[in-house]
Amino acid sequence: MPTLQQAQAWYPGDDPVHGFDHIMRVLCLAEHLAASERADLEIVRAAVLLHDAQESPTRRADHHLASAEFARQVLQFENWPEERIRAVQHCIRAHRFRDDREQPQTMEAKVLFDADKLDAIGAMGVARAIAYAIKAGMPFYAPASQCFQDTGVLEPDEPHSAYHEYLFKLEKIRARIYTSSGRVLAAGRHAFMQSFFEQMQAENVGER
Repeated sequence: MPTLQQAQAWYPGDDPVHGFDHIMRVLCLAEHLAASERADLEIVRAAVLLHDAQESPTRRADHHLASAEFARQVLQFENWPEERIRAVQHCIRAHRFRDDREQPQTMEAKVLFDADKLDAIGAMGVARAIAYAIKAGMPFYAPASQCFQDTGVLEPDEPHSAYHEYLFKLEKIRARIYTSSGRVLAAGRHAFMQSFFEQMQAENVGER
């Protein structure tokens, strides 16, 4: 089983979005969900520790695929049975919101997906969305064009702000949660996040 010390070396300390702090929060959430849903905790823990191990600005779109292959290397070195390695890999490949080619099929994959997405909403989700926008050189708020609201496609010169990310992805997460225990946690986090971004929009147009 990969240790926390091993996992810490796989994640940059200065990344406020996908750094080791994110991994620790997801691990805490995943352990709670796994206990509630009777998932295999060893599979879940390994998948959590490895799921973003190959995430970087240059390979964000396919980091789940690269991380799944990295997981195979790590777990083979630890002499895990092939069947359990494949189970961890499935969890990792199926966790990315923007790639729905492989949907979570096992309870362990559903737990990882839900735990990872719960950290993308609520107070931590708001903080991460703003941090990502700033890190990418984008504003944390910009008005969303009608084109973006209707299609998710930016108009020329339209920035993808944290508010855009909320409209495109974050407000949809609650409806994508798989587990019963995850849906309970998602409700409160979604309500807080929705209130925050609605207030952000109101303050930027001078409303009270």
